[in-house]
Amino acid sequence: MTGSILTRRALGTIGAGLLATPALAQRAAWPDRPVTLVVPFTPGGASDTLARQVAQHFPRFANGQALVVENRAGAGGLVGGAYVAGQRPDGNILLMADIGANAIGKELNPRLGYDPMTAFTPIIHLVNLPAVFFAHPSVPERTVADVIARARARPDAYTYASAGVGNGSHLFMALLCRRAGISMVHIPYRSGSEIVTSVMRNETQLGFPSLSSALQMLKEGAIRPIAMGNPGGSPAMPGVPPVSDTLAGFDIGVWYGVAAPAGMAPDLAQRINEIFAGIAALPEVRDAVFNSQAGNVVGGTREDFTRFLQKEYDTWTPVIREGGIRQE
Repeated sequence: MTGSILTRRALGTIGAGLLATPALAQRAAWPDRPVTLVVPFTPGGASDTLARQVAQHFPRFANGQALVVENRAGAGGLVGGAYVAGQRPDGNILLMADIGANAIGKELNPRLGYDPMTAFTPIIHLVNLPAVFFAHPSVPERTVADVIARARARPDAYTYASAGVGNGSHLFMALLCRRAGISMVHIPYRSGSEIVTSVMRNETQLGFPSLSSALQMLKEGAIRPIAMGNPGGSPAMPGVPPVSDTLAGFDIGVWYGVAAPAGMAPDLAQRINEIFAGIAALPEVRDAVFNSQAGNVVGGTREDFTRFLQKEYDTWTPVIREGGIRQE
């Protein structure tokens, strides 16, 4: 009798192992071919730079397979987002996630063919990049409080540049104006570098892009920093105070992550998270992100990223709706 029970138990254990084998094998086998990471912006920008830094180390963690960076720019990231949202959730095509494609795109463009909050499987929050509020050197105001006071007295006193309608650099200024109860004239361009050029030429007076896009010109004195977007500031710009010293709770910045099409098997999504988390933990990657973009690597779980995306949606949706911000 005892032998019979042991045999049944042994067979049950073997059977359970056999049932688990396909999922475990699939998880361990991914990837079995090169993986495409779609960057929804043009080459040379912050997200593209990050993608290529990550791609250098991907084969080491991913069965020797390559991570191929593919740029699909347009509509503030929505073209690339829509493309990835329509792919199979097999892990072969991933998206460099950002605020437009993965949090607020439908609010900016109601005709968007997908809902960013349901069209993707969040994988990992990769980095945060600080944003800097700066001015042309001829602007006499030196602090956020000074800028607010002048804008209240003269609503047409300032024009500001952004990298496009609904871009983070637009929303950051829209949030500042909303919190301060002021208005400014918005002039949209197409990239962070164009924001810097516009303010340098005094075509516009103010800008609020990622620090990485403006750092060199700030160091050279071609533009003047007023404040940092995040409460902690940045070691790359010591002594520059945060906006939150004037507007309590103000906390903004540029971020990027990785997302996959919706419906991905949890086991596969976890495998992909672990691979990118391994890359993000490398000291050389952390150093590269800081040295090239003054940014910080985040990492974390899929659940962490899901909560972060919801927070971003909740933060920016009222700014977009109340400001009547729409992409044509």
